Amino acid sequence: MPTHVPMTATLVAVSVNRGAAYDVVLLAHVLVALIGFGAVGVAGVYAVVLGHSGPIPESVRRYYRPGVNWAGRIIFLVPILGFVLLGMSHGAHAYSSSDGWVTVGLILWVAAALAGEMVLWPAERGLQQLVAGGAWDGSAHRFLRLRVAWTSAALMIIFVVAMVVMVAKP
Repeated sequence: MPTHVPMTATLVAVSVNRGAAYDVVLLAHVLVALIGFGAVGVAGVYAVVLGHSGPIPESVRRYYRPGVNWAGRIIFLVPILGFVLLGMSHGAHAYSSSDGWVTVGLILWVAAALAGEMVLWPAERGLQQLVAGGAWDGSAHRFLRLRVAWTSAALMIIFVVAMVVMVAKP
């Protein structure tokens, strides 16, 4: 007769079998994804705020100050840490780069990285120049705002789908 093992006991057993180093890298992988895609989400929200009439809020001015959006680009660490996790996953719960969920996650990440580099961050740089230069006209710069907002929204959808794939491991 099979014995029923509670889910919490199973999760603890899996965690213990992987080791503390694996858990630290997993936490770093998750935090890097949250920070990177969180910054992408903030870019979109602030692009929408730029469309409102009136003076630009100070937080939006600070966000769109000239320079590289390093918080957003931290997403480039996501696959690196993911491959480290694959290498560390040994034993009964070994994962492989040939697993379908890993391939799907990598494809989603590549799509997000390309959209960021080719669409989001160039448009964001344009907004930075306009906001910092004081030549802001919300209606005249609608194209850049919408480009950042819509790309950000698309990337957030990719992030949610990737998160589901990584957790569910279908």
